[in-house]
Amino acid sequence: MGIKEIKVNTFVFQKLDVWQKAVDFANDVIDASESLDTARKHFRLVEQLESASTSIALNIAEGKGRYSKKEFIQFLYIARGSLYESITQLIVFHRCNWISASDLQKMKLLSIEIGKMISSLIKALKKA
Repeated sequence: MGIKEIKVNTFVFQKLDVWQKAVDFANDVIDASESLDTARKHFRLVEQLESASTSIALNIAEGKGRYSKKEFIQFLYIARGSLYESITQLIVFHRCNWISASDLQKMKLLSIEIGKMISSLIKALKKA
C-alpha cells in the first residue's frame, strides 16, 4: 500500500506579500547573527535580535488570524514596532563591528520596504 499524498492548503497570511518579505527579513537576520563572533555575554542581545526579527512575521500572521479588522491593525502596529526594534539592534551591532556595513544596508533596505508595506496595509484596512 503506497503513501497517500495529503494536499495541504496554504494559510491566508502566507499569501500576503508583506508576510513573505518579513520571513525573508527574519531569515537574513538569523543568517547574519549565526556568523557573529561575539562574546558569550552578548548572547542575550543576539537572541533578542532574532526574537524581534521573527516577531514581525509572527504578528502579521497572528493578526491576520484574528476575527476583526481592528485586531489585525493592532497586530500590524506591533509588527512595525518589532521591525523598528530589529533595525535599531542591527545599527547597534554594526557600531560594535559585529555586522558589516553591507549586511546592515541590505537589511535596512528590506526593512524600509516592509515598513512601507505594513503602513500601506494599515491605511487600506482603515479605509475599508
